[in-house]
Amino acid sequence: MGEHEEKHEESLMVKLAEKIHGHDSSSDSDIDEPSESSIKAKVFRLFGRERSVHHVFGGGKSADTFLWRNKKISAGVLGVATVIWVLFELLEYHLLTLVCHVLIFALVILFLWSNAYAFINKSPLCIREVHIPKDPVIEFAEALRFETNLAFTVFRDIASGRDLKKFLYVIAGLWILSIVGSWCNFVTLFYIVFVLLHTVPVLYEKYEDKADPFAEKAMHEIKKQYAVFNANVLNKIPRGPSKEKKKD
Repeated sequence: MGEHEEKHEESLMVKLAEKIHGHDSSSDSDIDEPSESSIKAKVFRLFGRERSVHHVFGGGKSADTFLWRNKKISAGVLGVATVIWVLFELLEYHLLTLVCHVLIFALVILFLWSNAYAFINKSPLCIREVHIPKDPVIEFAEALRFETNLAFTVFRDIASGRDLKKFLYVIAGLWILSIVGSWCNFVTLFYIVFVLLHTVPVLYEKYEDKADPFAEKAMHEIKKQYAVFNANVLNKIPRGPSKEKKKD
């Protein structure tokens, strides 16, 4: 009986040790998992984004169009933009002339079709009525009003002289935009931006693992040069009163 009890106690000790060992291994694995996720979180992404490119573009139909999720729609939109650019730039169409010609063509086609349909079927053709819905127009107007007010707020904040870094960024951006505007007109510039939106994001999404390391090196070099410029030039420029001083 004594030997049997000793064997039973030994078996219980072995089972208890296995449970403790299994718990330790599971806890170790739980500790390792956050470390892997933290390593992944430290991977540099362009513009400091934490979401996918699709979510950055809104995650809706516009993102699907820019990232060529539906190739037929994306190709159709890019094709329409190309046709418009060719009409205005290469064929030198004016907007009013183009609108009038399109309306003339549509009216002639509908007129001939209505008469042919009535002659063949002995009944007039029923042309559907077209109405602009109210809600999307109101939503667009509200969004445009909000963005315009936001732009005015940002302009006022920059002009106040509190943030010299933001002021220089805006001045440099406007100066570059003015140079680009002297090279081409608004239609060509809009078309170039439109084509870039349909090509650069999809290429970046495909090769982002290769592009991000180069972007990281470039951003590091830019920050390094800016630190030198800030120490030698910007810190010596007098600035306006800060918000904290005004509150005091």
